Amino acid sequence: MNTARIVVLVIALGAGGVAAYLASSYDKQLAPVAPVAEKLPTVEVLVAKSDIQLGQAVKAEDLQWQTWPQATASSAFIRRDSRPDAQTQIAGSIARVPLMQGEPIRDQKLVKADGSGFMAAILPSGMRAVSTEISAETGAGGFILPNDRVDIVLTRRLKNPDTNGPTAGNDLVVSEVVLTNVRVLAIDQAPKEKDGQNAVIGKTVTLELRPDQVATLSASRQGGTLTLALRSIADANAADNSAEDLALKQHQTGVNVIRYGVSARQLTSQK
Repeated sequence: MNTARIVVLVIALGAGGVAAYLASSYDKQLAPVAPVAEKLPTVEVLVAKSDIQLGQAVKAEDLQWQTWPQATASSAFIRRDSRPDAQTQIAGSIARVPLMQGEPIRDQKLVKADGSGFMAAILPSGMRAVSTEISAETGAGGFILPNDRVDIVLTRRLKNPDTNGPTAGNDLVVSEVVLTNVRVLAIDQAPKEKDGQNAVIGKTVTLELRPDQVATLSASRQGGTLTLALRSIADANAADNSAEDLALKQHQTGVNVIRYGVSARQLTSQK
């Protein structure tokens, strides 16, 4: 191989290397630069480390701090920057409602017992817990569960004032709604649903009542048979219709009149 060919080969190889280098540099310049994601500000929020049941005494190990986007963190959440000792401060409190794992803790969902029992701790201010007897027949077949809403119906048997008419000797059965939209606190001594059951047949029911309703229930319990009528879940968060129901009851009373062994419903207006 003569010198001229060697020179030409070296020049060709050099030119190819320079072209390849220039091409790779050009591709790097054209390659899109990935945008750097902006880091969102975060805060540490106190959450439930595991499921916390209604009425459960909360321990420090039941809670943990979790990073939360600051923009979506409610002011009601407990933040580490403002309450670093919240875990120990909250320990011993009682859950007023069930809390799911990872759910942010709020002071409104916990209550300090301060030596009192569970029921006294979860009762809202001004309310009373009163128990009364029930059965499968008077308790909607056992389908009434804690936190359900019920109406309370009083049924009384009265002597028939008609002594000479065709209904003489037949008692009158009178039914009236004495309380409406009452919250059930517990069935027997269970303040929550047992093991996922959708029916609990108990002997006593504990109701959440105002002081004036306590007197009404006590008098009604002595006057006849009380029946609990389960309200629809759609009415659970509805406004209290007690005033409207009372007005309706005052103007319209239902009476079951038994004639010759046959019960007939009659509505009488009170003016």
